Amino acid sequence: MHTITSINFTRRTLTLCLATAALAGSAVAQTQTSYPTRPVRLIVGFPAGTGPDIVARILAQRLSEGWGNMGVIVDNKPGAGGLIAAAEAARATPDGYTLMLGETGQLSIAPSSYNKLPYDPVKDFAPVSQVVSSDFVLLVNPLKVPARNVKEFVNWTQQQKGFFMATFGAGTPGHFGAFMFGDAVKQKPEAIHYKTTADALGGLFSGDTQGVFASVGLAAPNVKAGKLVALGTTGGTRTAALPDVPTIKEQGYSNLAFSSWFGVVAPAKVPADILAKLSADIQKAVKAPEGKTKLEDAGFRVTGTSQEEFARIISADTVTWGKAVSATGFKAD
Repeated sequence: MHTITSINFTRRTLTLCLATAALAGSAVAQTQTSYPTRPVRLIVGFPAGTGPDIVARILAQRLSEGWGNMGVIVDNKPGAGGLIAAAEAARATPDGYTLMLGETGQLSIAPSSYNKLPYDPVKDFAPVSQVVSSDFVLLVNPLKVPARNVKEFVNWTQQQKGFFMATFGAGTPGHFGAFMFGDAVKQKPEAIHYKTTADALGGLFSGDTQGVFASVGLAAPNVKAGKLVALGTTGGTRTAALPDVPTIKEQGYSNLAFSSWFGVVAPAKVPADILAKLSADIQKAVKAPEGKTKLEDAGFRVTGTSQEEFARIISADTVTWGKAVSATGFKAD
């Protein structure tokens, strides 16, 4: 009798456990299939018309269509090289309805370049998916600088006994990229910081600066229109948007290769099932033919990574850019 009672108890316990597991699984599935039930806010730390904004709006459109036109609202919060936006995103309610399109500077460069950040890139954010990567292009104004390739530019700057490089903000990839370039060509450029990429190009047009590293997406229209000359790109291979422009590496500077990226992150405590759905939906959105074509036409290389891969990229780039920052001795308050 005791044995039979024990068996019945065990059966009831097993049945209860299975029922509980089924309910839990159903709850997770329901969360994944029902999310989102209202518009999602995508914070961007840069002004309208910039590279991050272009990527955010293409992504927002594709996700909105995939979510039954639920809607993704792009919220531009420019200032302080993206730090204002990152701080706001880090403090957002972790329910999956506030996300950020982060970039290299905010997540991998800032930890080394700022004495104190209003957020912790590792503790405050959960990587969702790297969306795109972007090479830079070394640009000059053909009316101000006679160089048409990197070596000619180096020779010209040596004759000028120095040169000014425009950047789109202190602590950005373009800033430290300028110093990396200086190290590669055995010169020390004077960095002139502007608030936006458009302002930095303005400095080039006016002749206040002699060169700038701009993203491919921003550079390509100006190059194709003949307004600016592309001396070289910073990637390991040539960019599809400017196939006739050789890499700087091809031109004899083998140690000079760098790029930036944009990717979606969420507040750290967003539930894992929502993060998984977000990552899957973003990858699908940017790899589908229409989304991929739009991003590539804008000058970006589509990646659409997993959560884990994006986390590895952020970590590895933090080390790489940390070395570049250290070499310049730059520290911002």
